[in-house]
Amino acid sequence: MSDTRDDVLAVDAAAPAEIGELDLYQKREKIYTRAIQGRFQRLRTLTGWPLLLGYFCLPWINVFGQQSVLFDLPERKFHILTMTFWPQDFFMLAWLLIISAFGLFTVTALAGRVWCGYTCPQTVWTAIFMWIEQFFEGSRNQRIKLDKAPLSFTKFRRKFMKHAGWLFVAFMTGFTFVGYFTPIRDLLGDVFTLQANSWALVWIFIFTVLTYLNAGWMREQVCTYMCPYARFQSVMFDRDTLIVSYDQQRGEPRGARKRTREQTSELGDCVDCQMCVQVCPTGIDIRDGLQYKCIGCALCIDACDSVMDKMGYARGLVSYTSENRLEGGQTHILRPRLIGYVTVMCVMMVAFSYAMLTRDMVDMTILRERNQLYMEAPGGLIDNVYKIHLSNLDADAQTFLLEVTGIDGAQVIGDQRVTVGGGELAELTLRVRANPIDLPAPSTPVLFKATRVDDPSITTDHESRFMKPL
Repeated sequence: MSDTRDDVLAVDAAAPAEIGELDLYQKREKIYTRAIQGRFQRLRTLTGWPLLLGYFCLPWINVFGQQSVLFDLPERKFHILTMTFWPQDFFMLAWLLIISAFGLFTVTALAGRVWCGYTCPQTVWTAIFMWIEQFFEGSRNQRIKLDKAPLSFTKFRRKFMKHAGWLFVAFMTGFTFVGYFTPIRDLLGDVFTLQANSWALVWIFIFTVLTYLNAGWMREQVCTYMCPYARFQSVMFDRDTLIVSYDQQRGEPRGARKRTREQTSELGDCVDCQMCVQVCPTGIDIRDGLQYKCIGCALCIDACDSVMDKMGYARGLVSYTSENRLEGGQTHILRPRLIGYVTVMCVMMVAFSYAMLTRDMVDMTILRERNQLYMEAPGGLIDNVYKIHLSNLDADAQTFLLEVTGIDGAQVIGDQRVTVGGGELAELTLRVRANPIDLPAPSTPVLFKATRVDDPSITTDHESRFMKPL
């Protein structure tokens, strides 16, 4: 019996004649973006510049003699405008992050990746670096020609000035970031006199390098390969989400033509000018459909609208629209998912605001003396020593009165009035003396209460134990 069968194809017949290698990493091709003006570009400017100014200027603004935003990690104090937060307030940060997440979900479900296109730091800083590049190297065609030209003094000068501008912006970014954690005015003097803390210099260097690489060299690769939001944002899309889309029914078949082409021609409205591709910061062709590389910046809309205006055609060949709209249906703005996001976000914002308005402005911690449970005082009395940590969460210095209740006839030895600076922590020691007869058990609860002198409504208390011999 033969080992082969007629219905089995020989290996050599099924194998390819040649074996090739597939490169799983595609080398980056530099994207030369064309500058464009339009309503969405103006909107990006109106959203990006205030964020930039806020980032760079906020640490330099003082409020009541205190840096407006300062995260003092060694002291575990976080100053934000007139408020001071402590590690025990970190639950508010969790709330704020959850609210921000639901805000992002809401915006994404409504209008796609507008966060990426308008306010993402990677997008904003990349736009600055692109502007510097265009300023020193010229327009898109001039930059392409410059890169292809042999090395010359003019080319070196333009490249040098561009990179110098990038490094300056990157350095200011890193310096300002560290200025949120170190008093920025002191940091400025220390840096230029070479007396800055070594860790401050290290972090300035790290953020300078990262900003220079991300915004200057990597650019769209950060959005494409590194940003997780680009990967999971599609789960928040539905058929009513407003996304940047190309109207194929109107634009196809595409083709070049003169401006005087009649609308009755066999061609669609797309003139195949490639303007939408040339202005795209990620280098995609929006006419290929929705892609995860699209950041929703709408520069292709401005580019296409400008071409449509020149051709005398109606705008909107590329526009913010929904999948339902493209198929001839209607876009439903109010829908269950969006209403759910907004409702949850509003409830959490109200709860967060209430927690902020009603948060305690004073916090107290009581620690017993660890070396001795109690001490015997003259006359058969018993002393307990307590270490008190009193935190003033107000921006101004305040005076507090300390009281001890829970034990009849208890005597407090030590200064019961203490002044604590704004956002400061005071440590003091109090001795409480009591008669053993007034103590019903070897361990008796005792309540410490701190009340602000000028406003008795602001108070806090903490329970501890008073110990006596068995």
